[in-house]
Amino acid sequence: MLVSNNYPLDYLDMHYMCNKCKDTGFIGTQKCSCYKQKLVALYYENSELKTILEKNNFSNFNFELYSPHKSDDVRKSPRKNLEDIVSKSWNFIESFSSSDENMLFLGNSGTGKSFLSYCIAKELLDRGHLVVYRTAETLIHDLKQIRFNNSDELEDLLINCDLLIIDDLGSEQITDFSKTELFNLLNIKLLKNRKMLISTNCGLEELLKNYSERISSRLLGEFTLCKFYGDDIRIGQNIKNRKY
Repeated sequence: MLVSNNYPLDYLDMHYMCNKCKDTGFIGTQKCSCYKQKLVALYYENSELKTILEKNNFSNFNFELYSPHKSDDVRKSPRKNLEDIVSKSWNFIESFSSSDENMLFLGNSGTGKSFLSYCIAKELLDRGHLVVYRTAETLIHDLKQIRFNNSDELEDLLINCDLLIIDDLGSEQITDFSKTELFNLLNIKLLKNRKMLISTNCGLEELLKNYSERISSRLLGEFTLCKFYGDDIRIGQNIKNRKY
């Protein structure tokens, strides 16, 4: 009867968007891959990242903003140095699912650390990975919420996201609490092989001075260090775009 009326034989059967978990989001006690895909899409849509990444992505990357001239105290020009860092960043993206690499961007303000972090975030989000972006100050606020208000969902997001980007490490108020909780977060993510990308305006000596030995050893031992240098490109752009 169904066939004679041009309906498929399974017309009355239950149909699911995901046949693996039957739209429950779980296979046994484990989250299904479709759960993660929905979470990535939902987080991306409702986060500040969506608007930021419309402009801050590899399509708008301009190496010509960086000087091609080398100074005596460095081995490479700012432009060549950044080209090498971008190459490392693409390797990080392409091998994301198979490597245990984390990245640490160091350098003065305005040298492209945050911009490149956004570029990496967009590439990984577009590939279905859950990327969470936090400034160091916002992250410490989150850690207080987790500790004192039992924010389990927030804790799960920070720990189990595929990539946690911590921007501007060193700009937060550094206290015994912040150092302890930051170490705990770094350590558990490293143990679970959940990757991180951290940027800071601090130099290595300043990091060693401001943070505990346990944090410093994780940063220096478990992260690929990328040193940014050159003029503040934001100042250069503002001068170029200014009308007199």
